[in-house]
Amino acid sequence: MLQCTSFAHVPEIDALVALTTLPGGPTDPPEAFAEHKRALCELGEHSEYDEHAARLWPVDTESRGDLWFFWAPGRYRFTALPPCSALSGHGPVSKIKGCTLHLMHAGGHSWAVTDPLGDLLDAIARREVRRILRDNPHTD
Repeated sequence: MLQCTSFAHVPEIDALVALTTLPGGPTDPPEAFAEHKRALCELGEHSEYDEHAARLWPVDTESRGDLWFFWAPGRYRFTALPPCSALSGHGPVSKIKGCTLHLMHAGGHSWAVTDPLGDLLDAIARREVRRILRDNPHTD
């Protein structure tokens, strides 16, 4: 399933309030917000009636929950939610993946969501590194 392509500008003042009041939040909310001025929905394809969602700040302990930014046409909200408890597959622990989305998210679990743009950028970066190494074989 493809990743949702919706994005939104994150309202700065509300985000700073949410980051400042989040238990386990960042020590420097303005610096943390600087990386999150725009949000790309992290969910897989989902219904037009479901809100889009992007994680703004991960919290160390599961009980507190990460800070998520939700939006839909004409509205938005910030909410701390625990992670989804779903695990992929079975077998050796090294093969099992946990879903990186929030509890009760719309769409599929994170391991089923593919990001074609991210995959393309990774491929371009790998090609560029190979080209640099090929063109400069004596770099340390």
